[in-house]
Amino acid sequence: MLTVRIRIAAVGLLSMLCAAAQASVQTVPAATPPDSIAARVQPCIACHGARGFAAADGYYPRIAGKPAGYLLNQMLNFQAGRRHFPLMIYLLQLQNPAYLREMAQYFAAQQVPYGPPEAGRLDAARLAQGRQLAMQGDPARQVPACMDCHGSRLLGTEPAVPGLLGVSQDYLVGQLGAWRSGARTAYAPDCMAEIARRLSDSEIDALAGWLAAQTVPASAEPDRQFAHSPPLRCGSLEQAAAADAPDVADAGALPPPSDATLERGRVLVTLADCGACHTARGGAAFAGGRAIPTPFGTFYSPNITPDRDTGIGRWSADDFWRALHQGVGRDGRPLYPVFPYTSYTRIRRGDSDAMYAYLRTLRPQRQADPPHDLRFPYGHRSLLSAWRLLYFRPGVYQPDVRRSMQWNRGAYLVQGVAHCSACHEPRNSLGALRSAQSALGGQLLGWYAPSLTAQDQASLAGWSIPEIVTLLASGSIGSHAEHGQHAVTLGPMSEVVHSSLQYTSAEDLQAMALYLQSLPVTPGRFAAPLARTADQILYDGQAIYARHCAACHGEQGQGHVPFGPPLTQDRQVMGVSVTNAIRVVLFGGYAPGTREDARPVGMPPYAQSLSDVQIAAVLSYVRAAWGNNAAAVASSEVADNRGNQLW
Repeated sequence: MLTVRIRIAAVGLLSMLCAAAQASVQTVPAATPPDSIAARVQPCIACHGARGFAAADGYYPRIAGKPAGYLLNQMLNFQAGRRHFPLMIYLLQLQNPAYLREMAQYFAAQQVPYGPPEAGRLDAARLAQGRQLAMQGDPARQVPACMDCHGSRLLGTEPAVPGLLGVSQDYLVGQLGAWRSGARTAYAPDCMAEIARRLSDSEIDALAGWLAAQTVPASAEPDRQFAHSPPLRCGSLEQAAAADAPDVADAGALPPPSDATLERGRVLVTLADCGACHTARGGAAFAGGRAIPTPFGTFYSPNITPDRDTGIGRWSADDFWRALHQGVGRDGRPLYPVFPYTSYTRIRRGDSDAMYAYLRTLRPQRQADPPHDLRFPYGHRSLLSAWRLLYFRPGVYQPDVRRSMQWNRGAYLVQGVAHCSACHEPRNSLGALRSAQSALGGQLLGWYAPSLTAQDQASLAGWSIPEIVTLLASGSIGSHAEHGQHAVTLGPMSEVVHSSLQYTSAEDLQAMALYLQSLPVTPGRFAAPLARTADQILYDGQAIYARHCAACHGEQGQGHVPFGPPLTQDRQVMGVSVTNAIRVVLFGGYAPGTREDARPVGMPPYAQSLSDVQIAAVLSYVRAAWGNNAAAVASSEVADNRGNQLW
């Protein structure tokens, strides 16, 4: 559970830094930007622009004017593991389908003129070959003509087939090649993969070259319907038809069992967020296989469905209890503490049995566990005996008789089931938790999880119970908070909110909030400047801020809620760790789409448009302006984060 929150409990108010589109803001408006879908899709525009463009990390294709069903399908493909560009996965994976559909409909309605065609790179014979494939196909090899599906003018067909004109030859070659190799897939049956495998490299190059050389007409709307039935069955079209149903299910919701014990188990499994770690992206729920990178190597989560051969189908309730309470597997071998049994040991036996009973109701999935990929010598489980002797003491949570039942419930959930300390407390060089009272947080998956007790990080002592509950349940809190708190969850904490906390009962969230609010506050240590920041850095940073950030965050850092929270005198802006601030400027992001906040505001990524030096300058300026007084950010710190995984 990695909390990446703003102001009191998060990444810092920089989670919305630079929320204006990079090329469109030249002056600073005084008024708050209007809340519209156009404003909420700025993260998309920051990369794709009006027509798409090539950058060092890849080609960002045009999305304006594409059929809405096609755009929605592609976003769902990124969520489900059929497409693999990391930044797109990061931005989209926690958004609900209804919000993605609204985005798709917005871009489908944008009619931006196309640029001139690409200069020809093929001779006349190769172009003729490409035209033949596009207009007539090759019936002898069951290769349909492109225009059979992609429209009479090759500009797409409603509801879900894209146009093929106005994109580069290299991009088309790359996409067809990805289909041939399996690097890109679509809903089954995947007709494009089938067609791509029937074409030779030479034919793909000829087809892409001819398409890229065509002039796009001024009126570039897609065909409204097919002239005749598509020549191949297409899973993407079937998915688009299904998505037009009135209700698109949220994949994060779990079906409620009727039996009281099973319902209790479902509640606990959801709060423990078992599904997030034990489900690979695009894989079967709880079937394991998700990679968990650590300083010791990469661990892979196991299958916990009731499959008898590859899951926990042969486990007894006693086996499950020993795993949670003692950290040992069914075979008696010690488990690696990447499985947070150091927290789960506090779970009561009755709750363990309920969780076990619920997991037994899941659909069995036959999927073997991938082997861990660990650095020497951490692959030797015998070393865990010494680690456990030093750092692990099993023990069920014992209530504090001086506290209320609600407080004890919150302590039990936070310390045990929700295992918050697994991320929010620092670890030593052997991966053991150091101290709950430390003024430092934890470093996990490239993000910094702030300390839940430190005054300058994520202590909630000054928050009201309703404010804490709102943040936990929705992933964000804005202008309507009782005390004016502004917070957004990003990074792995967004996943916790999306797949776990939003489904937790109000009573349990209130209990957790009461406990978190009561934690003793440890003195913080704001990042005081070690030396005066150079005037040139501040001058450059101020210019970047004025162009890219002030429209949402205000000329004086005062903020424009909901698009830009205030940046003045903020604990996280001035905090010791700048990791999260750097990452949100590099990669942007959305808060999780939840039942409370289904249309979260997004932050554009700037990794593709600002250099390490520029990002360091603007962050240094924010940390020194308007009464802020914290150390400058080095460009090397930005470079270190630029290459890190998103999570």
